Amino acid sequence: MDRQALYAALDRYLDALRVGDAAQVTWARDARVSENNVMLAIGDGVWGTIQGLGAYELRFADPATGQVGYFGTVIEAIEESGFTLRLAIDATGAVAEAEMVIVRQSDSGIKFENPRYWTKPILEADAVAPMPRADMVRLSDGYFDTLQLNDGTIHTRFHPDCQRVENGVQTTNNPEFAKIVPVSALGCEAQFRMGNYRYDDELRARRFPMVDEQRGLVLAFGFIDHSGRLDTYQLTDGRTVKSPVRRPHSFYISELFKIDHGMICQIEANFITVPYRMPCPWDAIA
Repeated sequence: MDRQALYAALDRYLDALRVGDAAQVTWARDARVSENNVMLAIGDGVWGTIQGLGAYELRFADPATGQVGYFGTVIEAIEESGFTLRLAIDATGAVAEAEMVIVRQSDSGIKFENPRYWTKPILEADAVAPMPRADMVRLSDGYFDTLQLNDGTIHTRFHPDCQRVENGVQTTNNPEFAKIVPVSALGCEAQFRMGNYRYDDELRARRFPMVDEQRGLVLAFGFIDHSGRLDTYQLTDGRTVKSPVRRPHSFYISELFKIDHGMICQIEANFITVPYRMPCPWDAIA
């Protein structure tokens, strides 16, 4: 299935979701649906509460595996929420898998005030120097290796101008957000070289289900686990800081990596708090 056919399938799904009518979707016989890492019956969850979709949208496709992805926002009664969607489309055009992450700030363990969503030319453009998919996944997995038990060692390659957006907020090179989260004043690589994320014990259940080779994008899912045992730790510049996580805690993450010229150029992430060490139902199916 080519890119345009996958985008057409995505549009049909979004049109149905916008009006909360799952019956408008052509589902495969054994279709699997998850929302925030829990398997649901078709039509349950956000299908019953959605009031519309926001203006922000970022789409990408993986014709080699018949999958299409989307970053946008969902509007419900209380708030507008960041939204990640992955669809697997079978040979007949039916939806075989639908995986959604919805960042409802009122439920989140970390609340990013006034999230901003805007177009991102770097993510939306085709890669200037495409790479083989295996190398793109390796660089993305290296990012997770760098984040896990972060001690200042870099296991991937960052573009000097790399930016990261999390739950709609730019968390790199952002002096305003640094008033709340000081590390946000630094760039991607500088944050990791300082060892700021030493309290991340494990980044497990990593999955890289989609690679858009033309656009240079890799969609990844996983969990960041924090045991909460670490009280203080030392940054690579010698400063001692306190861990912000002092109880067992896990994030479920969806992360999109833009890779060009062999480097990570931009990162878009949506994540939510889930029960500590929560398993992944998609792993169980695989």
